[in-house]
Amino acid sequence: MTQRAGAALPGGGAAMAAVPVPVVAALRAVAAALPGRAAAWRAALSACAPLLGSLAGLAAQMRAARRLRWDASPLGAFPELRARLWRKQRGAAEALLEQLGGRRAELRAVRDAVGAGVAAVLRAYEERAAELGPAGALRRGPRCPSLADVLEGLQDVERHYRHLYLESELLLLRVTCDSPADMEALPRSWERILERYKEDIVEDTLLKISLFVDNQRELCCSPGS
Repeated sequence: MTQRAGAALPGGGAAMAAVPVPVVAALRAVAAALPGRAAAWRAALSACAPLLGSLAGLAAQMRAARRLRWDASPLGAFPELRARLWRKQRGAAEALLEQLGGRRAELRAVRDAVGAGVAAVLRAYEERAAELGPAGALRRGPRCPSLADVLEGLQDVERHYRHLYLESELLLLRVTCDSPADMEALPRSWERILERYKEDIVEDTLLKISLFVDNQRELCCSPGS
């Protein structure tokens, strides 16, 4: 005899409950979009690294120019040279910071898109939560996470992008052309931030969604469901 979705199984267990269609549709949509968002995020982060390296190198040059005893060197015969060099270095630094601003905008766009996708799933669930019930949201299958597991994973993904963006934004906003020491330390500070945020959570959540959606497809297609 075919077991109905959500009915009791022999031995006291329970089958996975069929989740309302709008919730599953929202999960499919966010799962379809996440790989592209993650790729755009990685591309923006990768583009930041050479810019930060260039800024650090330029900052080292600026600090060396500040330490140079211009009046005691042959360059003292060219009093305007120091100011001209500083203007040139400052212009180069501002151009690099502007490029970093573009990469920050790309990161912000990914953060916002991921946040909107996760919010759409949570909204779909909240609208049908009473229909599903707490037990249905918490019920796991033998090889399938519960809906609660999937929603928790999505919230972790959203938090991952939001917190990493915030930390990187705060780091870059503190940097100015008047602080070469901070500019020179940028690559190390950047790497320390990235080390705290691994993208494993995105892959793990995509796997959870895939298992859950596949299970829902089987439930909907099974006789008696």
